[in-house]
Amino acid sequence: MDDYINEEVVEIDKVIEENKNGAMRRVTTETHHSGPDGSERRLYGMVAVSFGMLCVLQVALNISLRLEPDCLTKERDQQQKEKDDFMEKFSSPGWNKFESCWYFVSTERKTWSESRKDCVARGADLVIINSRKEQRFLFALNKRVWIGLTDRETEGFWKWVDGTPLITRYLGSNQPSNGGGHSSYQEKDCAELDDGQHQPEKTWNDSNCEEKRNWICELCNKNLL
Repeated sequence: MDDYINEEVVEIDKVIEENKNGAMRRVTTETHHSGPDGSERRLYGMVAVSFGMLCVLQVALNISLRLEPDCLTKERDQQQKEKDDFMEKFSSPGWNKFESCWYFVSTERKTWSESRKDCVARGADLVIINSRKEQRFLFALNKRVWIGLTDRETEGFWKWVDGTPLITRYLGSNQPSNGGGHSSYQEKDCAELDDGQHQPEKTWNDSNCEEKRNWICELCNKNLL
C-alpha cells in the first residue's frame, strides 16, 4: 500500500511539472506572436496553476477512493470480532438476557463490596434497575440479591454504582429502615432485592453491607446486541 501511495505522489509531481512546463511554453509562444501585456501573462499563469491544482485534487481523490474500501472492511471485521467475543462470553452458564442487557446471577454469597468486585472482574457491575419491566424480570429470578444501590458516601442520599441518584424506587414497606445504631454492623447502607415479598414493585430493602447475599451483575452493550 505504501508503494502504491508513493507512486501516486510521484505521478502528482509529474502532472504538476508537465502542466507548469506546458503553461510556460504557451505563455512564451503567445508572447512571441502577439505580445500580451502583463495582465494577460498573469491570467495565463493563474489558469495554469488552477489546472495543476485540479489535477492534484483528482489524484488525491483517486487515492482516497481506493483506500476507503480497505478501511471500511477492517472496521467491519473489528466490529464483528468484538460481537463474536461478546456473544461467546455470555454463552456460559449463569448469564440471562433481558432486552438489551445481560445479567449474571451468582450461586454463592458475598458482602456487597465483594459482590461488586466480582461483577467488575466480569466486565460488568452490580445491577442498576431503571424500569418496572426490569424490576419484574429480576423479581421473577426469585433470589435475595445485592443490587448496585448504596448511601455509603452520604447517609440518606442513595445512588447507583454509576453515580446517578436514585429516582425510581421499588422499596418495601417502611424502607429504607437503617439500623440507627452506632456500630458499623448496625448501619444499613446497601440495597438488596428481597425475594420474600408478594408485590414485585415493593421488594427493595436496605441492609448491612457486610451481610452475605447472592448478587446480580449487569452488562449492557446495545451496539453489540
